[in-house]
This record gives sequence, C-alpha cells and structure tokens, in this order.
Amino acid sequence: MQEFNLLERLVAVSPGMEIWWDSSPLIFESWCRKVLARSDPGDREVLERQFARMYDREDPEQQLFRGVTTNPILSMDAIRDDEANWRNLAREMVETHEGLDKDSLFWLLYKEVVKRGSDMYLPLFKATGFREGFLSGQVDPRKSFDKAAMLEQALEMHAINPNVMIKIPGTAEGYWVIEELTARGISTNNTLTFVLAQLLDCAKSVRRGLERAKRDRLDLSKWRSVITHMLARYGDLGGLREAGKEKGIELSEGDVRQAELAILKKAYRLIKEGGYQSKLLPCSLRVGPTVDGRLRSWHLEEMTGADVVVTVPPFYVEQIINFPQAESIEFVDERIDVAPPDELMGRLMRIPYFERAYEEDGYARSEYNSHPGLVKTADEFSAATNEMVDFAGSCLAVESPS
Repeated sequence: MQEFNLLERLVAVSPGMEIWWDSSPLIFESWCRKVLARSDPGDREVLERQFARMYDREDPEQQLFRGVTTNPILSMDAIRDDEANWRNLAREMVETHEGLDKDSLFWLLYKEVVKRGSDMYLPLFKATGFREGFLSGQVDPRKSFDKAAMLEQALEMHAINPNVMIKIPGTAEGYWVIEELTARGISTNNTLTFVLAQLLDCAKSVRRGLERAKRDRLDLSKWRSVITHMLARYGDLGGLREAGKEKGIELSEGDVRQAELAILKKAYRLIKEGGYQSKLLPCSLRVGPTVDGRLRSWHLEEMTGADVVVTVPPFYVEQIINFPQAESIEFVDERIDVAPPDELMGRLMRIPYFERAYEEDGYARSEYNSHPGLVKTADEFSAATNEMVDFAGSCLAVESPS
C-alpha cells in the first residue's frame, strides 16, 4: 500500500481542489476502526496515518477533508452507529417538546445530527477565514417540490451553525429557493443535478441572488455556493446505456464515464468563462473502467487540475485507499481541460438523452422535474428518509405495561 492514496495525490497536483466527506462526520472514527479491522495487518500503520491526515482535530488546516456533504439518509447512518444514545436523546426531546409527532421528532433529530457534525468542522471553518469547513445539510427530500417548505427548513438549518450550507435540489422549485437564500447571504449546495442546463441555471440564480445581497449590503464573508453534478447517477441511474441502445449505439463502461465527465468539463469551462461565483461539486463517483486488464479511475484522473470540490462517501474512500496497482495511476496535468475523444462525442450526440444534457438550453426549467435521473433519485432519497422518520416514530411509541 502506498503512503499517499489517490485522493491525496490528486489534490497535490490540482490547486484549488477540495475533498469533502460525503457522510456524517459523526461516523468517521467508527468507519476508520471498521476499515482497519478488514485490512491486511501489514497495511494498518499506513492506513492509520492516512486516517489521521483525513481529519485532524489538532491541525485542521492540514487535513484532507475540507468539508462535508450530508442529508437525512446519511444522517441515519450516524444514528445507527450509536442508536442507544440517540434513542435517549429522542426521549428527552419528547419530554421537552409538547405534541411531537414522528415527522417533527425526525426533524429535531436530523438538526441535531447536523449540529454535531458541523461542530466538528467549525475549527477548520474559523482557521480558513470561513472559506472551508462547511457542512452541507439537505432539506427534507420529500419536500423537493415545495418551495415554501424548503425555504422554511433552510432558514431553520442556517440558524444551527455559521458553517451549515443548505443543500437544495435542482427542481424547478429549488432554483427559486437558491436565489432567495443567496439574496439573504446564506450558503447553498445545489443537488439532484444531472444536466448542463441545471448547472448553469444554478450559477445564474446564485448571481442574481448575490446582486440582491450586495444591494442590501449584506455581509457575505461567510457565504459560499457549490453546484453538485451527480456523475454516475446521470449515467447509470438515469439510463444512458439504455438510451443509447434505443438508437442502436452500444456504450461501454468507459464511454459512460466519459459522457458524465463531458458534461462536467463543459460546465466547468462555462462557469469559469462566465465569472460565476459558484464552484462545481462532482459527486456519485465510481472506480473504473478496466482498460487492458487494469482498473482505472477516470472520474479522478480526468479531473486533474480542476478547481472543484470532490465529495467522497465512505465506501468509495475505502475503494480508493485499497485501489489495486495504485502506483500505476498517473495524474496528467490539466486533464479537466481535455475534451473526450471526437469519435465518442459523435456517437453520444446521436443520443437525445445525452445531447439534451450537454446543451446549455437542452432543458427548460419546467422540464427538470421529469428528468429520469432526478425522478429516480428524488424517489430513492424520499423513501430512504422515511427510515429516519420511522426511527423517530419508534421512539415515540409507548411500550405496553407488562
């Protein structure tokens, strides 16, 4: 095992790139213990050093993870990690808040997970002059099409800690909320984003919000905007291969990864050229493809040199630290500026699902809510959120006397 993993090596050659932890920070220590338990004994000292560099309480400015992305689904992992204590806390909440139902108890528990996680990153937030150390907490995914409810929840979450960034979905309703929050000087992360039109819509919504905030002379020293691009959720969950087959075009795993990156790279260029004050945040990364019998990591390799935020969930981090033949991966300078091969782009542009995703005006805002990737992800996130709601309900249940 190499001393420095692929994420560390990528950041070293990509000025401005940030790596964020895509889960609640509350599970980090237990995750480290579990990974160590699964590891080869000969690798454990190296792993312990890598973990110490990922999150460093004593010297946060030097740590690998510069922020956090999370949501109610990922927050449930923190509750599972220490369920007895969270049940005790839930009982205390029930005693101190009259008339709680399971949804309102869920919301209180979720905000507490956000509070404790953001507390862990406040030292980095302060040490970097409020530029890093954000925790991005998502509004209830079940409210993704209700702008009034999203705004109300966003304002509640903003009050938790100054480093809480509000994650708002890329629905037609979501962009109104993003502009409104920006106008109030509140940091945002646009999620459930799959196509170029959404990414640019967010950048423009943020710009309009900033213009309003500046007119009102708001303090923007603690404000940031990031725009998520859900790479594999566009390609795999959205059904790029299936869309290609409808046109008689067979796409390999590598073709799909390149298609996802093509949208990211074009958005990156246009946001830079347009002088927008938002930073792209690629998520939903995958390892692969396998080329000439060797596993590659194109999602990482093709982002070399990018001034972006890369957020990585625990399962992916474990894949990266145990990446086979990691020493054979070379990070070539400025791959973010290199377009996919012309031959591949020619085939992709014959697929309407990709062509529309790649064009600046490929979707009207009114069409976002019906995009396959958004529909499937919103449904998945809403269903998963219900698990945390059910946990809250179980804490409310009164045991029958024996």
